Amino acid sequence: MRRPLLAICLAVATAMTLTASQATAAGVRTSGTGWKTATILGVTSASPTKTYTITFATEQLRQRYTPYYAQALPQIRDAGIHIELGGVEEVDPNQCGPDWHIQITEMYRPLGTPGWSQGMPCPAPPQGMSRGGIVAYDSEYWDGTWDIKEHHLKNTIVHEVLHTLGLDHPNTDLDGDGKTEPHECVATSYGNKPLMCSPNGGYSTANAGKLVGYDVNGLKALVANANNQGLS
Repeated sequence: MRRPLLAICLAVATAMTLTASQATAAGVRTSGTGWKTATILGVTSASPTKTYTITFATEQLRQRYTPYYAQALPQIRDAGIHIELGGVEEVDPNQCGPDWHIQITEMYRPLGTPGWSQGMPCPAPPQGMSRGGIVAYDSEYWDGTWDIKEHHLKNTIVHEVLHTLGLDHPNTDLDGDGKTEPHECVATSYGNKPLMCSPNGGYSTANAGKLVGYDVNGLKALVANANNQGLS
């Protein structure tokens, strides 16, 4: 019997032996100001040559979510990652799909918490390079059972896709109290936290759904890590 992808990820996270110091020694950067790679799942780079294709479980989902990626996709491409929108294909949330596919589906409370969605790269990819992953958006956003602000919705939809490329939450202990807490992330001089900040980061203006500079730097680091290791 297949285990859910989340269970696989947790097992991988427990078994991972690649530490940040080991990654640094190998010429790989796993964190910086306002960004962090998904090292806990074995992802430290993204392909500079392959094309990541976003696909959808149904035509309804393709039409629903496609407009939300419009502002972010050019930024992702400018960071050095080839990404495009695809069509409909079967999505099994219990396992990863084809390489280089970012599969989109909806589930009721995929993390068991009201209003929370889940995006993840396929864990432990060969040589640490993201091969894509799965996003399960919470269906409560659309059935009226979870009230979500429009800018939070836009940011969340893009946030989960960035997880599949290899970015993690960049929350850090800024106040020195020994705990890394929700929303505890660096911010720009305008007060904008990384889109990847957990649980809600990104712009709250008309720029909602766009990457903040910190997120762009994280994507560039994923590509640089691949280049530095001779990965394509």
